[in-house]
Amino acid sequence: MMDETTAEFSGAEVVGWGVGPVLEKLPDIAKIAVLRGGGLGDLMFALPAVAALRAAYPQASVTLLGTPLHRELLNSTDGPVQDVRVLPFAEGVRPGPEDPADVERFISAMVSEKFDLAIQLHGGGRFSNPFLLRLGARYSAGLRTADAADLDRSVPYVYYQHEPLRALEVAGLVGAPPVALEAELRPLPEFEAQAEMLAGPGKSPIVAIHPGASDPRRRWPAELFGKVAAACVADGCRVIVVGAAEDKDLASQVVDAACSREVTSLAGQLDLGTLAALLTRCSVLLGNDSGPRHLAQALGTPTVGLYWVGNLINAGPLGRSLHRAHLAWTTHCPECGSDLTQVGYTSVRCPHDPSLLASIRPEDVLADIRLFTASGN
Repeated sequence: MMDETTAEFSGAEVVGWGVGPVLEKLPDIAKIAVLRGGGLGDLMFALPAVAALRAAYPQASVTLLGTPLHRELLNSTDGPVQDVRVLPFAEGVRPGPEDPADVERFISAMVSEKFDLAIQLHGGGRFSNPFLLRLGARYSAGLRTADAADLDRSVPYVYYQHEPLRALEVAGLVGAPPVALEAELRPLPEFEAQAEMLAGPGKSPIVAIHPGASDPRRRWPAELFGKVAAACVADGCRVIVVGAAEDKDLASQVVDAACSREVTSLAGQLDLGTLAALLTRCSVLLGNDSGPRHLAQALGTPTVGLYWVGNLINAGPLGRSLHRAHLAWTTHCPECGSDLTQVGYTSVRCPHDPSLLASIRPEDVLADIRLFTASGN
């Protein structure tokens, strides 16, 4: 039965069902571009859709239009992306000081690639759909809010939807059913030796902690991370705090709160290839809803994640065998009472940045960590 969603498919035949309708494949597809900016987590959300596209169009090349961070990680791991082109700074596509000449050079270079299919996985499309359409691909597909430019095939962008499944629903628009529901990566061998040295010769379980998040409200307090770190040390574990350069201060706070020489910080010291290889040697990663937790999951490392409830809907792991989630159910700002559940491009964010995760109890988090460290996994 056709509904208002499938009505946007311009008469394409529905040939099956995946996350949503799987439509007929497009003819003569040799080159595919996928637009997805953002951070590491945003990249992980897109990878299952890329894997689906590669399986559906095995003769086609797939180029990710992403960020320098994406290029570094994908050049340092084995995964489904073959080529990465770094987006210019452009409003709603890649935040930063926009240079119109840089944007024009990028668009010109992409037009010369003669893409057959361009996929938009970068939000509701108010800015990203016009950007995508300028690439000149023969076909376009992606996400769309009511005020965004039309694509050949699109599904409505609704804020509360699991991000990898959202991307897979888009892949289904062009005849690409899921082959995996979540991202899968493997570290490259050249990073193994450095990771082995950092992991050390001992057989003690290693617990990785990532205390950062781009939104301060998504950060569990550093002193609570420290309490859990100290308890892990008492259990006989080593604890490594990881993160980017901007996480150094937070990492130091966690180390100080733990008061143990067995808790060390590597924040800002690792390239992404070494971080990936190191995470595969960890028994578990404890972290907020942020890139390193998603990366650990993609590498097959168990995780204990800390989430505001809305973020779990959009970004949580699907399974619980290897990935545990602890939720904070705060729905209003503790400082001004603003409704936090009204999110997305139409909402107005209040100016306050309290941790929304402070209600998560360290003893509950520790209990889940022990599931993965007790046997020395």
